[in-house]
Amino acid sequence: MKNGFIKVCAVTPEVKVADCRFNSGEIIKNIEKTEDAKVVVFPELAVTGYTCGDLFFQETLIRDAEKAVLDIANASKNRDSLIIVGAPVSVCHKLYNCAVILYRGKILAIVPKMHLPTYAEFYDARYFAPGKSETEFISWGNDTVPFGTNMIVRDKNMKNFALAIEICEDIWTVSPPSNMHAAAGATIIANLSASSESAGKSNYRKTLVSMQSSSLMCGYIYASSGTGESTADVVYSGDSMICEKGTILARGTLFENEIVTSEIDVDMLAFERRRTSTFVRYTEKQYHIVETDFEVAETSLTRKVEKLPFVKMDNEYFEAVLQLQANGLKKRLLHTGTKSVVLGISGGLDSTLALLVTARAFDLAGLDKKNILAVTMPCFGTTERTYNNAVALSEIVGAELREINIKDAVIQHFKDIEQSENDYDITYENSQARERTQVLMDIANKMGALVIGTGDMSELALGWATYNGDHMSMYGVNSGVPKTLIKYLVEYEAERIGSEKLKAVLLDIVATPVSPELLPPKEGEIAQKTEQAVGPYVLHDFFLYNMVRFGFAPSKVYHLAKIAFKGEYSDKEIISWMNMFYRRFFTQQFKRSCVPDGPKAVDISLSPNDWRMPSDACGKLWLDEIDSLV
Repeated sequence: MKNGFIKVCAVTPEVKVADCRFNSGEIIKNIEKTEDAKVVVFPELAVTGYTCGDLFFQETLIRDAEKAVLDIANASKNRDSLIIVGAPVSVCHKLYNCAVILYRGKILAIVPKMHLPTYAEFYDARYFAPGKSETEFISWGNDTVPFGTNMIVRDKNMKNFALAIEICEDIWTVSPPSNMHAAAGATIIANLSASSESAGKSNYRKTLVSMQSSSLMCGYIYASSGTGESTADVVYSGDSMICEKGTILARGTLFENEIVTSEIDVDMLAFERRRTSTFVRYTEKQYHIVETDFEVAETSLTRKVEKLPFVKMDNEYFEAVLQLQANGLKKRLLHTGTKSVVLGISGGLDSTLALLVTARAFDLAGLDKKNILAVTMPCFGTTERTYNNAVALSEIVGAELREINIKDAVIQHFKDIEQSENDYDITYENSQARERTQVLMDIANKMGALVIGTGDMSELALGWATYNGDHMSMYGVNSGVPKTLIKYLVEYEAERIGSEKLKAVLLDIVATPVSPELLPPKEGEIAQKTEQAVGPYVLHDFFLYNMVRFGFAPSKVYHLAKIAFKGEYSDKEIISWMNMFYRRFFTQQFKRSCVPDGPKAVDISLSPNDWRMPSDACGKLWLDEIDSLV
């Protein structure tokens, strides 16, 4: 429950048709197996079996089903869990196909199915009446309980937890009840289902459930009937699953009666709804609210926490990112009528990707790649390895290469501002970066060309750029791409292009330590390694994604990072680099407030048109929370 996670289960138990005592026993056994789950959902009519047919008209079955539900309630009275079971419920001489909601041995509420199928293998309308949204109170078992479709379960201790129910056919209709439930605040939908199997149907069902959870920005627990149901006409596969905003978190194996478990992040879902203006809130006045009082405890996660949230190991994804970058530049070239570009090439990852993207853009625009001017500008920190890679890459891609050694110009600048050549301070470093930018800008003016920026989104997040140096360009093709993704894009291009010579150069660039190369090398090797100074980009991109994409507090980001990087970084290291990230993120916003245009390529962007944050916003709340974690 802490950090917004709630453990949930979708259970497909063994069933004997019309044997309520056996079925309740199996349900109780499965409840005991769900351990610390807070929500446990069973299939439609699990107490009787879905395929009882005209036996639903029998008083014996209905009476025993009620007793079985009460037995389940009594057996789970010491469980701090919502137990949701499917059972037939008789109200005022009508029978309803219902979800009975149990908590600590009590019946909290009963929710009837709204849409009843009438086609061949399913004929619910023969036996059951459709549920209505208006809540009434009925006597059932030993309790008076609310009865109706518009029911939401909330918890006193978990503000973003709100659960509502729809039953099987409801989700297949033109206007599923869950649409209104979500608009009324439900962050989790439980579906008690009895969906028969046929060839190809499981893929459609998966798409249906995942898309519903995506469009409603909700968690979705889908518990489906399994192999114990009658096979007189159809077969049931137990296709249970748990989804979260379009992502399948867990899914059972077809034709295996299983317990499917995962954790739904209700805080993340609430954030998604807050940031999405098209999510329209519906008044809860027409809903009946029932409450639970879950014990507050840490939720152990079984779902995977991605170390590289910006990276999807999928060539289609890599291709899509590169196409976005290249088409963004193509549009800018065509709009300005510019046929030439200039970019600095260092032999590092960022400038390599920028050159590869630029070459793509020129192909798309039908321009001659000879009009790409790649300028290498060696100075005090340049190593032979990066220099040679820069030269080789430019030649293989087909760009014009120009070398301009800036040492003398920088030394003259040092004299002008009375800076010692032996003082390796920030002025020493930034003077080189600004000289390079000045050279590129002035060459572009002479050629009537655009300067292509090479800086990436991770550097923008940290402010790891020289203001009005590498910070500035005329179009930043990498500005929407994080550092952890860039190496995979370069590796993808190494394999895709098919040139063994280019592949060798690109793979060596990927293997080169990240460095601005502004300090003199030691014994010919790179002396200035960015990640030793500012921290591992794999951590910073993790912090960035979870902070900006989902609005998570530092405590939750830390909790997730400990899981994702267990055995790789200690808790102390994670907190130390978190402190660095948040401090720099707040103090360096002024650099992001005036960056060049550049295309958004992944889930987030730090463009001032996308990320709006005052340059003088105070980060004390975030930093204080990090300090409290120590």
